[in-house]
Amino acid sequence: MAISFTVNGKPVSVEAPPDTRLLWVIREELKLHGTKFGCGVGQCGACMVHIDGDRTFSCLAPIEAVAGRSVTTIEGLSAHSDHPVQKAWLAERVPQCGYCQSGQIMSAAILLKQNPHPTRAQIVAHMSTNLCRCGTYPRIVRAIERASRES
Repeated sequence: MAISFTVNGKPVSVEAPPDTRLLWVIREELKLHGTKFGCGVGQCGACMVHIDGDRTFSCLAPIEAVAGRSVTTIEGLSAHSDHPVQKAWLAERVPQCGYCQSGQIMSAAILLKQNPHPTRAQIVAHMSTNLCRCGTYPRIVRAIERASRES
């Protein structure tokens, strides 16, 4: 079955069973490897993408659910990795192993889009959907606070 949608501003059409998870289409069919597989059950956030401007666990979203919609992956967040969250991430030296970072950044970007000046408590609550096995949570919070101030 052909499913047509937009990824990072470009129209695509893929042949896949309708229940195929978006994560696998992004990684295997479209060869966009920034979105990671973590847990496969929507509990870690490594696979976070934006669908029509809302964050979504791509490991849970069936491909049929994105037909006619717009998907943004970490590769499409900014043309030159210059999104305020990406710049703050580097300035605060957030990445350690880096595995969860694309999902973390995608969640943080949506937070700041919805609430440009969140409190620390709002940041912590929003980011609770994303796990970091390295424990860089204090740096993640500082980076989001920095992006909020600098954007």
